[in-house]
Amino acid sequence: MSRAPLILLCLVIGLLSGVAIAGISPVAAGYAVAIGQPLGTLWLNALQMTVVPLVVSLLVTGVAATAQAARACRIAARAIILFVATVTATGTMAALAGPLLLDLFPVPQAAAAALRAALTDAASVAPPPPLGEFIASIVPTNVVSAAANNAFLSLIVFTLAFAFAITRLDEAPRARLIDFFTAIRDAMLILIEWVLRLAPIGVFALALVVGARAGTAAFGALAHYVLIVSAIGVLVMLMAYALALVGGRIGIVRFARALAPAQAVAISTQSSLASLPAMLQGARRLGIAESTAGMVLPLAVAILRGTQPAMNIGIAVYIAHWFGIAITPGALASAVFVGVLVSLGSVSLPAQITFYASIAPVCQALGVPIAPLGLLIAIETFPDIFRTLGNVSMDLAATATVSHLSGTTDHEGHP
Repeated sequence: MSRAPLILLCLVIGLLSGVAIAGISPVAAGYAVAIGQPLGTLWLNALQMTVVPLVVSLLVTGVAATAQAARACRIAARAIILFVATVTATGTMAALAGPLLLDLFPVPQAAAAALRAALTDAASVAPPPPLGEFIASIVPTNVVSAAANNAFLSLIVFTLAFAFAITRLDEAPRARLIDFFTAIRDAMLILIEWVLRLAPIGVFALALVVGARAGTAAFGALAHYVLIVSAIGVLVMLMAYALALVGGRIGIVRFARALAPAQAVAISTQSSLASLPAMLQGARRLGIAESTAGMVLPLAVAILRGTQPAMNIGIAVYIAHWFGIAITPGALASAVFVGVLVSLGSVSLPAQITFYASIAPVCQALGVPIAPLGLLIAIETFPDIFRTLGNVSMDLAATATVSHLSGTTDHEGHP
């Protein structure tokens, strides 16, 4: 069995075991919690220890690769500008739509209360400061302290400035620093892979505790979470159709027909990279010059993750509602900023590998606990389908837009 179904299976078995043990004997449930809680916390701590070095190394290497691509030619530079604008738009959409969706379809109160009680050991981060303090704290006075205190907004601002400074160095020192951070990134990814090999045990332990404390209410809450977060992915996909219409001057029906084969591959593989050949065929049907599609589409697969900031913000907003934490406009703005930058620095890997590292900074920026991510990673298989669908749709829409802006589209298309 591959890892994703195995982790999901362990989640279900853990929840059912916890419910069964609690039904048999409250004393036995206490023993189960006493055993499962430290095991689950240990696994969560192992994941959390990778976040800061991975985020920093991904940003440095991501900025370096993006700057190099932007220098390659005008079309690549235009594509990168569009990519940044696109993920900023999708992140902002999620910051507005997430709370609205939860107001229209709120978290079941009984399930939310039960899950809050089940995660009593989840340590919440400090609440966001007032607006004036928030603005003053964006630039860190001590970057080491910012890293130690998980002040991701300050840390990302410093890392971003540092990464751009590296791009201005002479070739030899620039290459040495980029190689150094590339090695850190690759080593951290290996470490995360090791930690994820223990995910079935960690998720089972966490689920056992939740099942023993929350009972069957946990299943309803997790199903509601999947629906809300997946809905944000669907909204991103709809934004891709709008971008193709407005930016690429391509009719929605025609765009949908060209995109359909790539979407089919995306559903079956949950991989944007595996969908690239079908996207190239779709670009040809839309009349996009092969020279443009051959440059922009691979660049989009590598850099543009239209659903990542949106769905990550949606997850953080969901956790805030789950725990009854008020969300301030400043905290939402911070979450969008952090979510966009982390998405641009991420690498094209399965979502479970980058899930914790890409969402934990957004949660910290929004002021919500990150402990629930240990459970949510187990059901990422379902939202990940909509992540990939949205990403593939946005990749082709962005390519069509760049092609139209560059004057390389034959709007008659090809059969």
